[in-house]
Amino acid sequence: MKFSEMLRKQADDIFKACYDHPFIQGLGNGKLEEEQLIHYVKQDYEYLNAMIQAKGIGLAKSKTREDMEMFNKSIGFVLNSEIHPHHNLCDQAGVGYEELQGYPLAPVAQHYAKHMLHTAYEGNLGDIIAVTLPCPWIYLYVGQRLVEEFSPDESHPFYDWISFYGNQEEPRMTDYLNKLDQLAETASEEDKKRWQDHFIDGCQLEYMFFDMAYKAADWPFVDQKQPEHSSK
Repeated sequence: MKFSEMLRKQADDIFKACYDHPFIQGLGNGKLEEEQLIHYVKQDYEYLNAMIQAKGIGLAKSKTREDMEMFNKSIGFVLNSEIHPHHNLCDQAGVGYEELQGYPLAPVAQHYAKHMLHTAYEGNLGDIIAVTLPCPWIYLYVGQRLVEEFSPDESHPFYDWISFYGNQEEPRMTDYLNKLDQLAETASEEDKKRWQDHFIDGCQLEYMFFDMAYKAADWPFVDQKQPEHSSK
């Protein structure tokens, strides 16, 4: 069994729990509140900034052009393509995308972002891949299941979000999986155990991120942390 297959098998219960979470089910049945959509986009925008930075560290630590291109391609995707599902949610919430940028991270999202960045700064390429892998892998999984079980068409309020993640001709993280498996072939048991821990922690934080969005969970005194452009 490949190292990535072992990771996926170990995390299967978390993947399934993410799909069953009411936030993802709400995307499937088209029933989420504006507050939930807005909180999700605010937090995901800033979380993805941290994702870009973590992958940028991976690019800086790469020794070959192939590895540099792997990280560069992924960074470009987040910067230029992953705005489309955000726009879908903003449209349904009746708010402009630019209005939801620059907000402080809520506790769960902040922990997730710091977890990625700390791991990237301190670790090697295997650490960086493992810690940034749960997001694209879980989104692929929930997107595909939403497509299969809800069969949304263009009249569905979250059709763009679901189809963006669920209709991938080839999984976008294939290069990541192949590289991680290649690294695992010669890695020490200590390295592989650390990568495994990073991956499982990230999967659990993905579940917690959906839960945070569904509950619109934030700091208890959030007004003290609002950016200057906030209407609060």
